[in-house]
Amino acid sequence: MEDAGKLMQEIGAKAREAAAELAFAPAEAKRAALLAAADAVAAAVPAIIAANAEDLAFGAEKGLTPAMMDRLTLDDGRINGIVAGLRAIAEQPDPVGRVLAEWDRPTGLHIQRVATPLGVIGVIYESRPNVTADAGALCLKAGNAVILRGGSESFHSSRAIHACMVEGLRAAGLPEAAIQLVPTRDRAMVSAMLQAVAFIDVIVPRGGKGLVGLVQREARVPVFAHLEGICHIYADGAADLEKARRVVLNAKTRRTGICGAAECLLIDRAFYARHGAVLIEDLVKAGVEVRTEGELLAVPGTVQAVPEDFGREFLDMIIAAKLVDGVDGAIAHIRRYGSSHTESILTEDDAAAARFFQRLDSAILMRNASTQFADGGEFGMGAEIGIATGKMHARGPVGAEQLTSFKYLVTGDGTCRA
Repeated sequence: MEDAGKLMQEIGAKAREAAAELAFAPAEAKRAALLAAADAVAAAVPAIIAANAEDLAFGAEKGLTPAMMDRLTLDDGRINGIVAGLRAIAEQPDPVGRVLAEWDRPTGLHIQRVATPLGVIGVIYESRPNVTADAGALCLKAGNAVILRGGSESFHSSRAIHACMVEGLRAAGLPEAAIQLVPTRDRAMVSAMLQAVAFIDVIVPRGGKGLVGLVQREARVPVFAHLEGICHIYADGAADLEKARRVVLNAKTRRTGICGAAECLLIDRAFYARHGAVLIEDLVKAGVEVRTEGELLAVPGTVQAVPEDFGREFLDMIIAAKLVDGVDGAIAHIRRYGSSHTESILTEDDAAAARFFQRLDSAILMRNASTQFADGGEFGMGAEIGIATGKMHARGPVGAEQLTSFKYLVTGDGTCRA
């Protein structure tokens, strides 16, 4: 831990110095750095895939689950997605220096509230190597320095992507320490980052419940995070059948290992009376293990649920399912078992949708849309550094704009207080 503490001091001091310079870096310089980084990633596809192959071998040896291996895997399409994300973030309006509000006082003072960078952000993540680019780009766009601590299983992929990010910084004449990657797999560096109040202004964990729980328990630095993505999808009595069938399948099966995957299907008894068990039959046919109770167990292929299956993040081809009495029954269930991440209502009834939106307080609420859209790229943010379910500062996808704070600029004219 002594070595980790020393390394943290070295990295932290460099990050603080870089953050001071980034706070007033021109918007065009940040844009140029991100575009150059995107070009570097595009040119390094073979090297990144070769590095990823080393990580996949390491992950297989560790016995990672199929969902975790999916998170770890990079291919041409996913690397093209990283490139597109970098370019999208580059072209976004600069969030720093925005005048959030301004007003005049009777005393003669003119007051502005102006967006400013947070400073230094620490990102601790597990198997998804694309976070190296997403987090680095978003922090840079918002004028922040970032310290990245990738998972041991994504070590080689993250290093290959990080090299491209540094190439972008160098091309734009920005400090290379603006985006630093912890150069060791030593887990002691996680604890060192969590205690580094002198160097890090906020920590963002990206990973499973174990990692996020550890960060929330031990961090002395403020944290943006969600503990679990227990996402619900509710088929209301007034749902359109074909829309519901498409959306439910997508919400569960598109990618099971992401935090926006649906983990519980709630079916209004009125929907069930009208359409039967078609939503569950579709899931079973697609290879999903449906854990349920009561009359839904009569559907071939379903499995008896235990109480713990409701309120569980499976991150696998498994879903809990339950009949509820209307929108209020769905709301009551979600309030009890949800994690305040993402919930979706499938309905053509405006009043039911309005009630669902008004009476639930999850970070993201959707209507007639798959929970898999709970992602910064799909929200037009280019990417996101994480999903925040807390109620302070940022909620939902955390993009560049959410990685700013603000200060007050007050102008007088020889103005004195009486």
